[in-house]
Amino acid sequence: MVNAKSRASSVDDAEIGRFSRMAATWWDPKGPMAALHKFNPVRLTYIRGQAAAHYDLDPKKLDGLKGLRILDIGCGAGILSEPLARLGASVVGADPAEENIAAAKAHAESTGVEVDYRATTAEALAEAGEKFDIVLAMEVVEHVVDVPAFVATCASMVKPNGLMFAATLNRTLKSFALAIVGAEYVLRWVPRGTHQWDKFVKPEELELAMEDAGLDITGERGVIYNPLADRWQLSSDMDVNYMLVGKRS
Repeated sequence: MVNAKSRASSVDDAEIGRFSRMAATWWDPKGPMAALHKFNPVRLTYIRGQAAAHYDLDPKKLDGLKGLRILDIGCGAGILSEPLARLGASVVGADPAEENIAAAKAHAESTGVEVDYRATTAEALAEAGEKFDIVLAMEVVEHVVDVPAFVATCASMVKPNGLMFAATLNRTLKSFALAIVGAEYVLRWVPRGTHQWDKFVKPEELELAMEDAGLDITGERGVIYNPLADRWQLSSDMDVNYMLVGKRS
């Protein structure tokens, strides 16, 4: 195991600056993060279902995640952190961009949702000895400078028998056509330059990083957009968006 104090930061300053500039509009469902707002329900449903099954909880209860401590790393302004807290989880939302954390805190205060937001990095949390039942790295691994190192840091904070979820974009020609050309230039779902195709991560690469970090892969699902229903849904197609779950023994 790598000594936490020896870990180099996985933060990409250019990426942090890009997302910091959008901090004030994170919670606008019609703003630059509109696609993420539409994506949120499917990832929340997947996390809740997998967590409930693993920890023998009732996913139908309003506080179905009560008793679980969750880390949402790269939380932005808290679009995922807040609904997890509403489900009863004790949530730490961490992001290296202070502007994002300020926006997250302001929104949580306005809605009365309790989330422990921190302007910090995964490396700093690991160095402090933080441990969680669930660690989330959702739509973040494609924005770090060293994926295996980042995954290892996140995995080090997963408690024994705990879970780590990761969601990202596959590096395929299909993802270039849909996630870069389609989403950024044609449909303009997200601002141009949000993603760099060469930083997308193939499932086998992410699986290997998680396994090397001591996790057993217990679930994998693709996520596709249904234009007729105007919503995202789970699929066996992992060519573009996908999610993985790993368990620590």
